[in-house]
Amino acid sequence: MLKRGLLSLLVPPLAVCRYGCAGCCAAPIAVFWLAGITGIVYGFLGGPAELPYTSWTTVGLGVILWAIASVWAWTTIRGVENDTADPQCQGNASTLCRIVPNRKLDSDPFDEIKKFQ
Repeated sequence: MLKRGLLSLLVPPLAVCRYGCAGCCAAPIAVFWLAGITGIVYGFLGGPAELPYTSWTTVGLGVILWAIASVWAWTTIRGVENDTADPQCQGNASTLCRIVPNRKLDSDPFDEIKKFQ
């Protein structure tokens, strides 16, 4: 659990790919994380105003974007863990269980076609 939390804090896209659902939201998390890193570096170089000193506003924006990516990754990992623990979605109603329908209720489309032949 500590490894997941530390990884989601330092490298959120990798944490989602390794412990969560890569297809769910790893790409948007990576965009927020990379924008955060860029903001931090760009802020230390003077920011958009090309200041001769550190632009703390730009650094702060980068830190906020990094924090959003970390919280998003942690939330995704926790949601996947909860859904894995209860595959039928009966014990708790997580966000992923409400979005993904139960596959047992779906009929096979090829069976429907065979009925008409």
